Order: sequence, then structure tokens, then C-alpha cells
Amino acid sequence: MAAPIILASSSPFRRQLLENAGVAFDIKPAEVDERALEAPLADSGATPEDVALVLAEAKAVDVSERSPGAWVIGSDQTLSLGDEVFHKPDDMEGARRHLLKLSGKTHFLNSAIVLARDGEAVWRHMSTAAMTMRDLDPGFIGRHLAAVGDIALKSVGAYQLEGRGIQLFEKIEGDYFTIVGLPLLPLLAELRRVGAIDG
Repeated sequence: MAAPIILASSSPFRRQLLENAGVAFDIKPAEVDERALEAPLADSGATPEDVALVLAEAKAVDVSERSPGAWVIGSDQTLSLGDEVFHKPDDMEGARRHLLKLSGKTHFLNSAIVLARDGEAVWRHMSTAAMTMRDLDPGFIGRHLAAVGDIALKSVGAYQLEGRGIQLFEKIEGDYFTIVGLPLLPLLAELRRVGAIDG
């Protein structure tokens, strides 16, 4: 019998991607302090991609230490605009500031996945998508946020591409799974390679 697969995340978007792909898995959110892990990286010259990988690995290893024999999927995503790394906005004013900063510019979504087993990271992957926002009128941003409500607070960019957020964009380069935060094709390939899923 194949070892169990665990998703170390409470993200409904990541859960849905795996469910849609027909992968049988359990959910066990990691118990890590992301901001505490990220703080020393800020002055170390770590790239936004490095930050995403460090956080994804911490989550995967944390859960795998408590789940002997299981394949544990840890994932994280950073949004970078130049040297600035964005986090989920705390409130609607924070969401408005995010969108004003991103307006008319290209930012990057850096999605990391780490597979861990018995407390050790055994596979790492990083995918990046380039997201170009159109020039947004401040009045439109206010109306947009009023229309989408608190869902704007659930992602680092204050938008949900699978909903009204698509209206904010002029150009997107990268696959859908990277944008949502779980690069699915390389993950499925690795799960097949290690015998965790049929294939």
C-alpha cells in the first residue's frame, strides 16, 4: 500500500487543485511562524524565491516530523515587485495600497513546493509567473475592493485571479497552477516517480 500523502496547508485553493487532480491526501496544516522564519532572511541577501523555498520546506518538514512514513507537501508563495516582498494585506486599506503599488507594473509570483518524508526535505521545486497589471484608476481600485470584499485579504496581491481579479491585468506569463500557488505538473510527476500515486 502506498504511503499516505499529506498537504501541509489549510489553503482551500491548494486543496481544490489536488482534489481536482484525483490525488488522495490528508490535510495537516504546519505549525510554523512564517514571519519569524522570514525575518533573518531579509538581511541575508535571500531572493523572494529563496524565501518561498525556505517557508515551503519549513512547513513540509514540520508536518513530516509528526507524520512518519508520509509524503508531505509543503508550499509557499511570495509576491515580489523589484526588491519588495508583499504579504497578505491586514485590512482593506492595506489591500488598496497593494493595488496602487502594483498598478501599471509587472510583479512576480514565486511558488515553491517541497516534498518531505520523515523530517527530511527530499525534493524542491520553484516556478515563477510574471503578472503585469494595467494602469488602475484609484477610484476603480476602491470600487473593485468594495465589490470583492474580504476575499482581497486572502492573497498576497489582494486579488483572486480566478474571480474579478482577472480584470486588473494586462498580461500574464506563467501557468495557472503557479499563480494559484501549487505548481501541479512537476508535483504530480514527482509523486509518480516516488510511487506515491499511480502512473
